[in-house]
Amino acid sequence: MCSKRLIFLLLLLMPFGLFSYSQTVKVACIGNSVTFGYGLKDPGTESYPSVLQGLLGQKYEVKNFGLSGATLLKKGHRPYFKTKQFEDAMAFKPDIAIVHLGLNDTDPRDWPEFKGDFEADYAWLLDTLRKQNPNVKLFVCKLTPIFNGHPRFKSGTRDWYWQIQERIVEIAKNNNTGLINLTVALYNRPDLFADNLHPDKEGAAIIAKTVYGNLTGNYGGLKLPEIFTDHMVLQRNKPIKIYGIANSNEQVKVIFNHKNLNATADSDGKWKVQFPEMQHGGPYELTVQSGNKTISLTDILVGDVWLCSGQSNMSFPLSAAKTGKSELAGMKLDKNIRLFKLSQYAETNDAAWDAQTLQQVNQLNYFSGKWTATTSETAADFSAVGYYFGKKVSTESGVPVGLIQLAVGGSTIESWVDRYTMEHDEQLVDVLTDWRKSDFIQEWARGRADVNLKEATNPKQRHPYEPIYNYEAGIAKLTDFPIKGVIWYQGESNAQNVDFYEHTMPILVDSWRKKWGYNFPFYYVQLSSIDRPSWPYFRDAQRKLLQVIPNSGMVVSSDVGDSLNVHPNRKMEVGERLAILALKNTYRKPITANGPIILSAKKGNNNIVLSFTSAKSLSTQGGARLVGFQLVNRNGFHLTPEAVLVKNQVILKIPKGEIIREVQYAYQPFTRANLVNEAGLPASTFSIPLN
Repeated sequence: MCSKRLIFLLLLLMPFGLFSYSQTVKVACIGNSVTFGYGLKDPGTESYPSVLQGLLGQKYEVKNFGLSGATLLKKGHRPYFKTKQFEDAMAFKPDIAIVHLGLNDTDPRDWPEFKGDFEADYAWLLDTLRKQNPNVKLFVCKLTPIFNGHPRFKSGTRDWYWQIQERIVEIAKNNNTGLINLTVALYNRPDLFADNLHPDKEGAAIIAKTVYGNLTGNYGGLKLPEIFTDHMVLQRNKPIKIYGIANSNEQVKVIFNHKNLNATADSDGKWKVQFPEMQHGGPYELTVQSGNKTISLTDILVGDVWLCSGQSNMSFPLSAAKTGKSELAGMKLDKNIRLFKLSQYAETNDAAWDAQTLQQVNQLNYFSGKWTATTSETAADFSAVGYYFGKKVSTESGVPVGLIQLAVGGSTIESWVDRYTMEHDEQLVDVLTDWRKSDFIQEWARGRADVNLKEATNPKQRHPYEPIYNYEAGIAKLTDFPIKGVIWYQGESNAQNVDFYEHTMPILVDSWRKKWGYNFPFYYVQLSSIDRPSWPYFRDAQRKLLQVIPNSGMVVSSDVGDSLNVHPNRKMEVGERLAILALKNTYRKPITANGPIILSAKKGNNNIVLSFTSAKSLSTQGGARLVGFQLVNRNGFHLTPEAVLVKNQVILKIPKGEIIREVQYAYQPFTRANLVNEAGLPASTFSIPLN
């Protein structure tokens, strides 16, 4: 151990009166099977207390007092206070005690019966430790995870686990102890828990590192998140948050726009300052200082930050778009648009990943990027939809725009939802079980994952098509960074199960808004047209979701589809239509932003009259003959009617002798339906019962 680090540890612990320079600090690790090291090949060297000993060095004596199956509750099925491990821990008279108990109290023999005793029993344990050594420094731990594959997960363990977590936070506060959060350290690493309860060697090392940080305050010094780089855009009209990591109790000075703010890193090494909200402008500089380290960032704008997310049609690059080459050829440096592309460590292509890639994916080191100015070089590989959206919004609003691209080709919607939300939804929780064999997941997505993971040896190897993965590897790292809103293009990898998507999409939007803490606009793209049977039903479901998801908007793209290619190249129209939605609904421009919206279908003598909103007048693309309407008779047969336009109505003639129950529009998988309004915006696929 270097002298500087030793001095730091000594200074940290001296206020607790634990030892003089020559004394050894005694550390007791009290807990259950996770502390003991159950399931490890050699608990004597691989358990977290053993790893912690190596991290702390010879000035410390770390002892493992873990016992498999132990409960904190005195009336539990295996109460810790009645064991030899408890007696030995007390006889050890530790200077520091780390207590990780409560996992086994989720047993139906324990929590339902004796939960009222939990706080008192925990306080008794802490008081007993203090009696052995009045100067002992105590830490209680939020629990390591119990994952959904646990046999009692849905029958009670899931809910009791989170009830215990809440109690532990209060116990730490009421008993004046430190609080070590082992949940956050491992909640996103199910690959380390073969039996859904006990961490493997790597998991034990993560626990040791987390405990080490809380004991020593050593988090590696000053660091900023990846989202903070030169050329970034900070969200206007929101408090400006600058945050990061430093060693515990270190002072951090932040200078921005000629204002200084100071913060102190907490016990987890986290710090944050908050400048007042600002109008758009810049460029500005940001300086962050702590100790001998200074981080300086330049060319920062304050404007609107939009997250561009979804799957391959969102990540489709500008260089491959139909208008991309001409756009790039005439492009000059655009000072008002900044790009942050989160590139993937490996593509989800038709190839097996090597061992290094598999490890990176498991460790959630899958996305990386930095802010750049917009040039022909940086824009070429950026989302075409995102670029055209940002260009139009910035040009017509006069506000600088920052675009964050976080999209994965082929990704499922469930890969973008957070774990807690999935676990607590009674349908989505079942999607987590053995996802690579689950009918919830599209067969193509499962097959591609099987190819990528062909060389994997861990049965819980992770993948970007896995439920939750893209949230944990990507979205979770952005939720502290304020945004203006989201544009979303996804659904191709969920089109096999329309009902599931209708359930999941509102949950995704709501969960993201809760994570950011406000109700930002969410604009999405309806799937285009292609010869795939379920797509008309999917497009119609997306239309109906507008009534379910508040502060949302939908772009119709069926008119720019490709009958054979799931990646149509007409991206300019899609991006600009998203921008029109934002300009009207977010920037309050007096423009028409939607195509014709079906209002009603009423039967006349031999006609059906369809009325539309968002249309002063109706026409067809290019002035062609109106096509795209079908009538469904009482036997379910589809008929093609004569169709006539009259102002903002469509008149359909009922074939002689037919009884019609439903009208459909653009209901062919690949459709040439061509109804538009005076703004040239197309009507959505729809089905409507006949009144």
